[in-house]
Parts: sequence; structure tokens; C-alpha cells
Amino acid sequence: MKQISTKEIAALAILKSTGVDVIEAALIAKEALANGRGRVKRARLCISVGAAELRRQEKTVTFARAVEAALAAREGRRQRTLWDFRYFTRRFMKKCRGLSQRRVRAISSGECAQYIEQAFDTPRQRQKARLVLSGVFGTAIKKGWCRENPVARVEVPKVVEQRIEILQAHEIKQLLETAKHFRGGSCLAAVGMMLYAGIRPHEVARLSWAHVDLAGRSICILPRHSKTGGARLVTIHPPLLRLLQSCAVATGRICPPQWIRHWRALRRMAGFRYWVPDVLRHTFASYHLCHFRSYSELQYEIGHRDSSLLRTRYVSMGRVGNAAEFWE
Repeated sequence: MKQISTKEIAALAILKSTGVDVIEAALIAKEALANGRGRVKRARLCISVGAAELRRQEKTVTFARAVEAALAAREGRRQRTLWDFRYFTRRFMKKCRGLSQRRVRAISSGECAQYIEQAFDTPRQRQKARLVLSGVFGTAIKKGWCRENPVARVEVPKVVEQRIEILQAHEIKQLLETAKHFRGGSCLAAVGMMLYAGIRPHEVARLSWAHVDLAGRSICILPRHSKTGGARLVTIHPPLLRLLQSCAVATGRICPPQWIRHWRALRRMAGFRYWVPDVLRHTFASYHLCHFRSYSELQYEIGHRDSSLLRTRYVSMGRVGNAAEFWE
């Protein structure tokens, strides 16, 4: 039997001093040398680089902490934007068990796709959820908490746009009559602007009477008030002019406090059990095109970059009644 040399005894002593099983320690050393192609210097470099990568991978946070950082990074954004971000991230953590405490670096693309499908039901919700989730990982990348955005490899949910049926003359009349009497008519101006100027509910909520020029017959939508971030001047046509003049208010907000809640109650009182979002905006677009016959003018009034969406989804010409009467 070959006698163990002094060097071999010293090597065994070194391996034993690590506190790891001697055989396991020897196997690790053998693996390092194999990756170093038999060269000690290269084997040590492999260990050094691997240790640095491991430390980098261990530098991460929970998903809940990443959400907090993403919200902080969005400070100063519109309140609606922040509200949407909070809503979607909270729903993710509520519906997806254990997600809030998952380490962001460990979350895969497959898991992201599963979270989106699990937390949200409709294609449009999932499309927005994917965007919000991507924003969380985008902040995590900037902070050094993960290397890449796993959401980038998640397929964008397809949304099939459906044409929205516009309100008919009797429905328009019922809505306006209800608005005149609901809460002393405090919502009438906002309803009129959505119907006769195509202004979005959340845009009108940001407006004040200082943005309304009755003499010049225009409403100024500032970039900070617009959904798309672009400014526009909206024309005040005769029916809206009469409606705004009847409100006899010169200062303050267009909408009363808790506007969205009151807007829902007003619709229910008017007999609308199911309300299609943006139906007033689509009604405005359809009647505008039928009467004024100009896509370019309508595009400017409604605040679109081009007329493609107007042509494919917005207008319902077959449902328009007496357009001239609508604008009288």
C-alpha cells in the first residue's frame, strides 16, 4: 500500500478544516479545476467570478418591496395613473398567493404569465396588468434587484375591439333630464361636456370653469388633464353653450366632489343598469361625423393622433338619428 505523503496529509487537513465532508470538499475542488481546464489560476478565477455572481443574485427584494419602490418612482404622476398602478399591484398580491414575498430575481416569465391570467379576467384587464407588472420589474432592474424583465417574454393579450352602440335620442333626453335634477344639477355641466364635446369622464373631473371660454366657445384641455398628455381646444357647440350658460357658475371645479360616485348614481337614476365606458364619447363622435362630415375635424376635437380608431371602432353611423337636431 502506497504511503501518504506529507503534502497529501496537509491537503486532507485543509479540506477537513473547512467543516465540510472531506469527500465533498475534494469533489468541489475537482470541479473547480475541471472548469479551469486543469489550471489552478483559472480555477481560482472561476471561483471568484462565481462568488461575485452569487452575491449579485442574492441582492434582491420581495415583490411587495419592489412595488413600493415602483410607486415612489412614479411620484408626481397623475392621480389616475397612480390609482391604476395601486389597484393592479394590490390585486396581483391579493389573487396570487405568496407573490408579495417572492424575490423578484427568482420570478420567471412563465410565472408572470400565470399571475396575469390568475388575477385578471378580461383581455383588456390582462393587457393593462401586463404593462403594470412590467413597470414593477423595470424599477427593480434600475435598482439592481434583478437582471432582466421577465414580463418582456410574456405575450401581449390580444384585445378584439368591439364597436360600441351609441345612445339613442330618447336615452340622451332621459340622461340630460336626470342630470338637471340630480343633486341640484351639479353634474349637468360635466354630462354636457362628455356628450356634446366628447371629453372623457376623468378629463372632465380635472377641469375647472377657468378652462371654459363661453365667449370664445371653447374648452381648453391642458396636457396634464388629457389622458394622452396632449393639449387640445374643444368647440362649444350651441346645445352645450346653452347648457353651460344655464349652470351659471363662473369659478371652481366643473364636477362636484366625489364626482365618479355621483356619476354612477346619476346613470342608475336615469335607468341605465349597464353602462358601456366611453359611450357618450362614442355618441359624440358618431353625431359629429354624421353632421359635420370631417374625420380630420373630429380627430382634432376628440384628441386622437390619427383617424384609424375613429374609422374602425368609434363611429356607429347606422345608429345615428337626426344629427341636425342633436346639434341644434
